[in-house]
Amino acid sequence: MKKIIIAGGTGFLGQVLKTHFTKQNYTVLVLSRKPKSENEIYWNGSELGDWTKHLENADALINLSGKSVDCRYTDKNKKAIYNSRIDTTNLLGLAVNLCDNPPKYWFNSSTATIYKGSLDTPNTEKNGIIGDDFSMNIAKSWEQTFNAITTPKTKKVTLRTSIVLGKNGGAIIPLKQLTRFGLGGKQASGQQKVSWIHEDDFTSAIQFLMEQKLEGVFNLCVPQPTDNKTLMQSLRHVLKVPFGISHPLWLLKLGAFFIGTETELVTKSRNVLPEKLLQHGFIFKFENIKTALENVLKNKT
Repeated sequence: MKKIIIAGGTGFLGQVLKTHFTKQNYTVLVLSRKPKSENEIYWNGSELGDWTKHLENADALINLSGKSVDCRYTDKNKKAIYNSRIDTTNLLGLAVNLCDNPPKYWFNSSTATIYKGSLDTPNTEKNGIIGDDFSMNIAKSWEQTFNAITTPKTKKVTLRTSIVLGKNGGAIIPLKQLTRFGLGGKQASGQQKVSWIHEDDFTSAIQFLMEQKLEGVFNLCVPQPTDNKTLMQSLRHVLKVPFGISHPLWLLKLGAFFIGTETELVTKSRNVLPEKLLQHGFIFKFENIKTALENVLKNKT
């Protein structure tokens, strides 16, 4: 039986992957601090334990562990964001190398946010400009930690994932709520690029990378990013909301303060292209933002 282990897999993306690979006849085990089912295995993210035996003979280990960046960047939260990524990656590397028969693949999360914000110049894996601020430096440190771990028997893939649109979580939930309340206008200038990927293409891309025996850094996003104004217009159209109040930057900053998050999550221009996926022949099921939203919000409106 084919087997996949997902670290930090109880959240939105972990459940999307679990559903996908279960349908592909994989046994999917989730490493969790609070296991609630027979397919969830206890770990605390900081120590070796009985969970390590489940890595033996696995087809893939997928690491999604890390505190959400949807918070205020206080010193305490910054430390937690950093440690939750670096410590778990180092721990998994140790566990992989202690296996007699380690996983064939190790997919480690990163983020398309690693690239410098850009309105005009797209960022590819080869030519993308790596930025220099808190969130970008977190991504760099995360990737450096992953790359420093040598795994002779395990292929490694860094997933620079963009915004994932899905039915049961992710960025679509708060945006949908804003739109329903008549607040679904453009945010700041509305010109900022939004790189995204549908949950079905996210899971299919990971399976594709395994089947094609590929390794290295891959951008997980659609071939043509949208922009914030078009995203919000598409949401209003799909949800049949006739108008949406726009949010100037000063109001975004005020709102972000009160709900405990940072404005860069919506104001940064994420202009990212999946050059390597396209070069290797991956075919996207969803490339149009309106079509993707119609699928995601079907029976969810």
